[in-house]
Amino acid sequence: MANKTVTLTDNSTGKTTELPLLNGTCGTPVLDVRSLNKELGCFTFDPGFKATASCQSEITYLDGAKGELLYRGYPIEQLAEQCSFLEVCYLLLHGELPNEQARDEFVANISSHTMINEGLRVFLDGFRYDAHPMAIMTGVVGSLSAFYHDSLNIYDPEQRMMTAHRLIAKMPTIAAAAYKHSIGEPAMYPRNDLSYTGNFLYMMWGRPTEAYEPDPVAEKALDVLFLLHADHEQNASTSTVRLAGSSQTNPFGAIAAGTASLWGPAHGGANEAVLRMLDEIGSVSNIDKFLARAKDKNDPFRLMGFGHRVYKNFDPRAKIIKKMAHKVLENYGDDPRMELALHLEEIARKDDYFVKRNLYPNVDFYSGIIYQALGIPYNMFTVMFTIGRTVGWIAHWMEMVSDPKMVIGRPRQLYTGHGPRDVPSLKKR
Repeated sequence: MANKTVTLTDNSTGKTTELPLLNGTCGTPVLDVRSLNKELGCFTFDPGFKATASCQSEITYLDGAKGELLYRGYPIEQLAEQCSFLEVCYLLLHGELPNEQARDEFVANISSHTMINEGLRVFLDGFRYDAHPMAIMTGVVGSLSAFYHDSLNIYDPEQRMMTAHRLIAKMPTIAAAAYKHSIGEPAMYPRNDLSYTGNFLYMMWGRPTEAYEPDPVAEKALDVLFLLHADHEQNASTSTVRLAGSSQTNPFGAIAAGTASLWGPAHGGANEAVLRMLDEIGSVSNIDKFLARAKDKNDPFRLMGFGHRVYKNFDPRAKIIKKMAHKVLENYGDDPRMELALHLEEIARKDDYFVKRNLYPNVDFYSGIIYQALGIPYNMFTVMFTIGRTVGWIAHWMEMVSDPKMVIGRPRQLYTGHGPRDVPSLKKR
């Protein structure tokens, strides 16, 4: 992997060291700085880890300049067109797409784990009626370790895979139960005769008093959204799962940590912010005024759903979601915010201010419109993201803990506080 070295010199001491330059399959080479402190007596400083590769991974690759996203080497556009979400789950967990037999076995396995322990239902009922669904998700996912002692050995490959299946299967059940709790309706037991997303829709909208069959358009839309959210390399929540998991904590605890990280409005809550922004803009006639505000650094208004930490081109997921939004609205009726979003995108993409800053629509720009069309409330948007991202989190966790060289994460710091000083007596404080 290392075929070049970079020489660093400490000008104050004259010491030099050779650092390996590592090349992956794709992407920018990385400088291996692990020996830097030993050789030169210093660390690197990189707030936000913008220029630091924290791990080696074979799962997902994205090229921000090209607007390219690959799961295990497969372009996201082809996967969204030709595969189901559960097929992609299999891909992320096993490294290859399943054949027909493997797919059917995997789907059956996931379906067999959709129920949650009745004790969990009692635990869930303990939350306040107005608890945010993500608060419930974080607590309930973390509590799963108290119910599944048979799969907590992180060094047993079979137990790791069992945990993966349970988490993928139970996340929709927990999510739907959290929603039902928030509206005071009884949680619905899963139906294993339905598809993964069809079952989720049934648990969300079904009631004991009446029959419910999921709409195929909604099923397909959610399946694609879950697929597009399944993984995205070393983002904040995935890095959180890896850091928590590096302490050898149980996998449910690590995934709960990732769930809490995703809850942040700068991460998983961004699509809700997009809809609130569109509501604030109100109509196409107000776009110019709000674009001017977005350019004013002294104005708190920000253009949500544009730009990305990594992508410097159009987010490939946004293109797919935009097409899906049109299909959903054809079936569920027009949403004036869709027209507003389309005009906003068109104008912003021609504006030099946004073009020069690579502010293209991202995955969050149109996904909220789909969720709203399907009747999913704002406070469930991040929960939807959680369902899709769970497989990515668990795939990264499995990759990390199966590495014999795994070490606990321990970032360094640049200390800028007081130097050593004596504690004064109480009277002198």
